[in-house]
Amino acid sequence: MIHLKRKPTSVGEILREEFLIPLKLSQKQLADHVGCDVKVINRLVNERTSLSPEMALKLAATFNVSPEFWLNAQKAMELYTAGNRLKKLPKSVILDPLLA
Repeated sequence: MIHLKRKPTSVGEILREEFLIPLKLSQKQLADHVGCDVKVINRLVNERTSLSPEMALKLAATFNVSPEFWLNAQKAMELYTAGNRLKKLPKSVILDPLLA
């Protein structure tokens, strides 16, 4: 089974540790800036919701990074979580041509 050994860094942790704290931005200030309710930012920061593509675009524009930066972090967390839920994955039906 494919399994990541270390839990990926969440969007919320990245947002808090790499952007909000160093820039001395409050969650309310960020929410006002991107045009959403502060609850949306709070849920992201506290890992109680996942990142939407729309919010990825807003955060990308706000912090001058790519939307893929945010979406890749979200995807890594989702794959990690799914991998931990699955007991086992099916075997491949594709044979390795080098072994045939």
